[in-house]
Amino acid sequence: MGVEIRVEGLTKRFGRQTIWQDVSLTLPAGEISVLLGPSGTGKSVFLKTLVGLLKPEAGHIWIGDRDLTRLPEADLYETRKLFGVLFQDGALFGSMSLFDNIAFPLREHTKKKEGVIKNIVMEKMELVGLLGAEAKLPGEISGGMRKRAGLARALVLDPEIILCDEPDSGLDPVRTAYLNQLIVDLNARIGATFLIVTHDINSARTVPDHIGLLFQRHLAMFGPREMLLSSDEPVVRQFLNARKHGPIGMSEEKDLSELEAEAKMGHDPGRLPPIPPQLMPSDGRARLAQAAPGAWLKANGIQAPPGSFIDDAGVNWTEEWPRYVAAQQQPVAAPPGGGPQ
Repeated sequence: MGVEIRVEGLTKRFGRQTIWQDVSLTLPAGEISVLLGPSGTGKSVFLKTLVGLLKPEAGHIWIGDRDLTRLPEADLYETRKLFGVLFQDGALFGSMSLFDNIAFPLREHTKKKEGVIKNIVMEKMELVGLLGAEAKLPGEISGGMRKRAGLARALVLDPEIILCDEPDSGLDPVRTAYLNQLIVDLNARIGATFLIVTHDINSARTVPDHIGLLFQRHLAMFGPREMLLSSDEPVVRQFLNARKHGPIGMSEEKDLSELEAEAKMGHDPGRLPPIPPQLMPSDGRARLAQAAPGAWLKANGIQAPPGSFIDDAGVNWTEEWPRYVAAQQQPVAAPPGGGPQ
């Protein structure tokens, strides 16, 4: 099972440049969180700080009773074994086969015998759908397969926390959809705590249990998926709905004159788009953190705007959800060839 991560007052600077400051959030144990933000807001820096590769100027990162920012190097090295990391491009060694790439952490950090290593590697390759590709080099496979190989490598030490840095970068929408499903299935199966950095709005709207948004060197908001998807906060609304009008500009934030010009134009942000149902695991059984559409809003006494759960086809997901879950639990034959690579 995953572990909870508590971040308190975290600040990171490079010289005089503040990347972000006073960031506080809690990543719930065993749940999927997504971190969003315009380019250059320090999302990847946040991941590197979480795993202890960068030292913050202030703040705390609590994993259980251990504060990563205060640990001596030997203890930090051991604590990092709780983490598995999927890098943007997979970060595979080009001269090694997929098998050897995935086996690398086991050979580097454990004293397991080769027979045991082989069993673990093959198990993880099966988990991500790569059986039969063990001997291939990274240059001989597609981008989607490299991502899955990187994910298998992140899993070989059975981490309790998995960090994914833009896992969908460079992938087409179909491969992104397959990767999203794989992440949801893995979370349901192993119960690890996931934090995903992404720019893909569809992924952010359908995959996580929680969403955070970095903007103007601060954490603009962090909370349950439905809280952000129904938010009227201008920067959250603009980013999650991919709109031009709002405080985010081409660089990062718009200057005062641009915002004043938009205000004079009287731009109508329009109604919030419908909140899509959360992606289900392939076996149709809801994850522990998964709830029916509208459940969080109802539990917190928040009235969603009319039509919040009615999609473009007119389906009301607050009514359709039980039937959808039941249909998902029916066995479906796998397509020939196992789908896209």
